[in-house]
Amino acid sequence: QVQLVESGGGSVQTGGSLRLSCVVSRFPYSNYCMGWFRQAPGKEREGVAVIDSVGRTSYGDSVKGRFTISKDNAASTVYLQMNSLKPEDTAIYYCAAGGVELTAIEALGAMGEFGYWGQGTQVTVSS
Repeated sequence: QVQLVESGGGSVQTGGSLRLSCVVSRFPYSNYCMGWFRQAPGKEREGVAVIDSVGRTSYGDSVKGRFTISKDNAASTVYLQMNSLKPEDTAIYYCAAGGVELTAIEALGAMGEFGYWGQGTQVTVSS
């Protein structure tokens, strides 16, 4: 059974930083993407960042230049470093695995291709 376990959420003030982690286990494919998505109250879930199997990355417009996605293949872990946080970044952040055979750019706009999701971790940014 595939498992995605997230950690690292919390509360920070505007301008602060947080680092999210997601450990993936028993994923049955080798050529897949890992992504971070978020959902704020009353809003639709949106793509934040995706990294594909060869390390290419893609970011949502609102986080470009502030967030960085990376992965450690040996540890089966994907990270999201979030800097210069703003109140509008407040949301539940979800780690997801999928996008088999897709590039990071393709996968960021194809949320439906991610079949496996973590439980979500709350990020709250106060002004």
